[in-house]
Amino acid sequence: MFDYNFHWRPVMKSLPDLLAAGLTTLQIAVLSMAIGIIIGLALALIRMNMRGPVKWFASTWVELARNTPALFQLFFFGFGLGAIGVHLSPHTIVLAALSFNCAGYLAENFRGGFQAIPDTQIRAARSLGMTAWQAYTRIIIPQVFRIVYHPLTNQMVWAVLMSSLGMLVGFRELSGETQALASRTYRIFEYFAVTAVIYYVIVKLILGASRLLATRLFRY
Repeated sequence: MFDYNFHWRPVMKSLPDLLAAGLTTLQIAVLSMAIGIIIGLALALIRMNMRGPVKWFASTWVELARNTPALFQLFFFGFGLGAIGVHLSPHTIVLAALSFNCAGYLAENFRGGFQAIPDTQIRAARSLGMTAWQAYTRIIIPQVFRIVYHPLTNQMVWAVLMSSLGMLVGFRELSGETQALASRTYRIFEYFAVTAVIYYVIVKLILGASRLLATRLFRY
């Protein structure tokens, strides 16, 4: 027979801690996305324009990031590197795993964006006296970001949600803080219900900000 007494007071007292942990979750997701965008863009350009070991390295990164579990990647940076004497803090472990994963997925998004732009635009820019760097930074890459804008938003949401795996290596983001507080007070349902709402609000804020930014940047 169902017999559970709900007690929300401990959760409400801990709400500032949960919100602070939610901010930590958002911060690690934003930072990993920024790193992932930079590395992902570089990986895409390398795979399209270079050969030899450098291209092999870029392709291997993308294949591993996209075809291995995110939990495996987290454990690799946490426990795999630790086995060979490289010990990272929980924050660094989560940041490295998220950045590695985001870079791999974003590299393919960027590559698709580059391939969607006709090669004639590069030739036209070079014929006007632009260097290859100027042609890419002023003409090609802005168009690529417009093409991959919505996949970038989806990856940002994924980074927020995947950061919850950090609790497995001791990182006190939102899920980790929730687990610690719930185990201390035995208010499992109440804490996880409130945390689910916080995650929902974070994701909705990201999607709303993304739509607002799109209307400003692209005049949708």
